Amino acid sequence: MSAPTSTAVRPLRIGPLVSATPVVLAPMAGITNAAYRQLCREQGEGFYVSEMITSRALVERTPETMKLISFTPDERPRSLQLYGVDPVTVSKAVEMVVAEDLADHVDLNFGCPVPKVTRKGGGSALPWKADLFRQIVRGAVTEAAKGGIPVTVKMRKGIDDDHLTYLQAGRTAEQEGVAAVALHGRTASQHYSGHADWDAIARLRETVTSIPVLGNGDVWSAEDALDMVQRTGVDGVVVGRGCLGRPWLFADLEAGFAGRPDRVRPGLRQVTAVLRRHAELLVAFHEDELRGCRDIRKHISWYFKGYAVGGDMRARLGLVDTLEALDELIADLDLDQPYPGAAAEGSRGRAGSPQARVALPEGWLDSQELTGAAAEMIRAAELSVSGG
Repeated sequence: MSAPTSTAVRPLRIGPLVSATPVVLAPMAGITNAAYRQLCREQGEGFYVSEMITSRALVERTPETMKLISFTPDERPRSLQLYGVDPVTVSKAVEMVVAEDLADHVDLNFGCPVPKVTRKGGGSALPWKADLFRQIVRGAVTEAAKGGIPVTVKMRKGIDDDHLTYLQAGRTAEQEGVAAVALHGRTASQHYSGHADWDAIARLRETVTSIPVLGNGDVWSAEDALDMVQRTGVDGVVVGRGCLGRPWLFADLEAGFAGRPDRVRPGLRQVTAVLRRHAELLVAFHEDELRGCRDIRKHISWYFKGYAVGGDMRARLGLVDTLEALDELIADLDLDQPYPGAAAEGSRGRAGSPQARVALPEGWLDSQELTGAAAEMIRAAELSVSGG
């Protein structure tokens, strides 16, 4: 593979939607709610995608799902990620999005590797059933087109190294009219372990030529993003775990893609100010101070990565139940600490361990056609509210 000779990056176009900075925030369960998206959007331009929601739950209007698809009045574009295993249900969900103006962009999830999703044939398991994948994508694109809404696809390399699907799925998505495809350079069996295969991302870019291709995996800094674009030729990057506890990464990305050298290197005072704002936004999102404070707890270790904050203090911060309690604990920190450098950078979030065997429906790998028990399971999924 020969690397592109230029690092120049054009604005990212997803259908009629354009971002000068070619960056997408990856959907992350329990993370990318309206509060966190707002925090990140304040740092830089890009596409900020909601948490994954199940198509069936949207159609059924379950209260939690309707909460998850809420967008702030000034949030544009509104990017919504849908998951589903049944073409009819996914089409109905997209029809609802159009009819009720729920979003400006729909992203289809074919990349989730967690067992509760793959054992139902969803997420990163689904593209193995090539015709089912085509039917879901075709139905979503057809319904979305009625409202001028672009559809994108996010996927992984495949189930494992013996069952790769990304090139076939990429070609199919392109043929069916999606506006862009994104590839996480890992298989489902890798989960988040090891290193992302950027060579695979480059191969997809060489295969899919008429629409934007985005790369995902191991983008921990602006320099990583620029390197990925240079090495693979992709049109933009998708950032997931790299922004955990550091929403200012999007400011770095905006500067990097604009050719500016400035980067955000916050001291602890700045970090705690962002943490405090994040907590306040979560309280407003949940409309409940206790729930908002409980939600911020999981972010504590990510925000303080590399900073001299002792274990006892981290434990106490991990139990906050009011904004006042959070303020009191922050006041006890040495807020004059400067940015700690490399200790605050690099990977974050759980990588997990490679899976010897991906959880799949019985007989799923026997054929790429949807037959037998697998077909019955998909039909049953249409009646399931949980969907994923």
